[in-house]
Amino acid sequence: MNTKLQNREHFHFIGIGGIGMSAIAIALIKQGYSVSGSDLVKNKETQRLKELGAIIFDSQIKNNIDLVISKFQSQKINFVVSSAIKEQNEELSYCKKNNFLIKHRSEILAMIMKSYISLSVAGSHGKTSTSTFLSTLLELCTRDSSSITGGIIPIYQSNAHIENTKLLVTEIDESDGTISNYNSNIGIINNIDFDHCDHFSDINAVLSSFKKFASNSKKLLINFDCKITRDNFNSSNQWSNKKIKNIAYSIIPKVINKNNTIGEYYENGDFVDTLIIPVPGLHNLSNITAAIAASRMIGVSFKEIQKHIKSLQLPKKRFEFRGELNKRIIYDDYAHHPNEIKATISLAKLFIKDKNNNTENGRLVAIFQPHRFTRVKEFIHEFVRELAKADVIYLTTIFGAGERNTDNIDSKLIADLIYKKNKNVQYFKDNYEIKNKFFKLTKENDFIVNMGAGDCHNLWSILTNKNTLND
Repeated sequence: MNTKLQNREHFHFIGIGGIGMSAIAIALIKQGYSVSGSDLVKNKETQRLKELGAIIFDSQIKNNIDLVISKFQSQKINFVVSSAIKEQNEELSYCKKNNFLIKHRSEILAMIMKSYISLSVAGSHGKTSTSTFLSTLLELCTRDSSSITGGIIPIYQSNAHIENTKLLVTEIDESDGTISNYNSNIGIINNIDFDHCDHFSDINAVLSSFKKFASNSKKLLINFDCKITRDNFNSSNQWSNKKIKNIAYSIIPKVINKNNTIGEYYENGDFVDTLIIPVPGLHNLSNITAAIAASRMIGVSFKEIQKHIKSLQLPKKRFEFRGELNKRIIYDDYAHHPNEIKATISLAKLFIKDKNNNTENGRLVAIFQPHRFTRVKEFIHEFVRELAKADVIYLTTIFGAGERNTDNIDSKLIADLIYKKNKNVQYFKDNYEIKNKFFKLTKENDFIVNMGAGDCHNLWSILTNKNTLND
């Protein structure tokens, strides 16, 4: 990696506080570039960027652009956006009006990747967890790995860890079609599902995007257990948690409880050893198998992996234990697609079963903030089917993520449909309304899972009267 100060180039991020944008901004600073950015929200990421020397604006007005141009007039200035930035954004529209150089975040990440041997994790579900597991294994086994992900990796306590290393783990976003911008040494596809209905018309459009990613990867690692990946990609590098024969990497689960998963590890059909993995859940086992497979593909010894596997942890907001209030246990999870909710509720039931030692179970309370109107419209019946499996369901207002509610869809509609299957459902405006009634809505020994991809994860801070900046 070239760490020499690049004093002829500056990067200004419009919306720098996002988990993906901030990771790229941190990486650029670590590589010696100067960085500035704007965001309307203050969070841990913007605070860390300030500490690293970035100039952060808490507004998004054209004056910010003028100030950046004035300060860095001797440098080439790149204005960086993600697909979340709308055309009416004042900074973006001002840059377009003046024909300033605008680049998408994917172009900057692709540029950074060129300096490394890149292992890129893609897929509809589990990207952040897989990236976290892979980053952890490579850090502990090789001490020669950097990471840029869409979540906080426990071993780094950051979404970006950039050093003068040979390897780089990156999480690749498929939501806006820019997945085709990346060239990877090893491309990893966890699974493929229909999602991001605001951009893709159907599953074929999603699949086409992943095929471009695959064609740009020197080596491809795919999940055999996902029918769509199995049927549409040819690769000798496959992993499975169900099949051993003709599979390069397999972990067959033998014991799954709330503390760990015990599985038999196979390579090319041959039994290698038994692994004790300190992360529960079948979906997590798939992600961990992918991380082990990718590590083996670049030559990491199995003995090293076995030695360090005990250090694996989920990233923040992925079935994250937040605390206990008056004998009510609360977890946060990023689930926002029906299949993710299915996996999360299944894992929560495993915890409840273990906790009560198969005797009288506590209730599973699901609090869900739907994410995007287009997603709710497309999958409303799937949401109803999966959420109804909880004992009690509380819904809050849909987090639009900048979308317009053109079809007048709301969470009350979901609640009404759930009511036909499960009478224990109720709609609330927001987390503050839930807080005001929390101890009436819940009971002792309830296992509460708070799910969504919006601002719902502030619930714990609201319940405990803590500063949401640190949530």
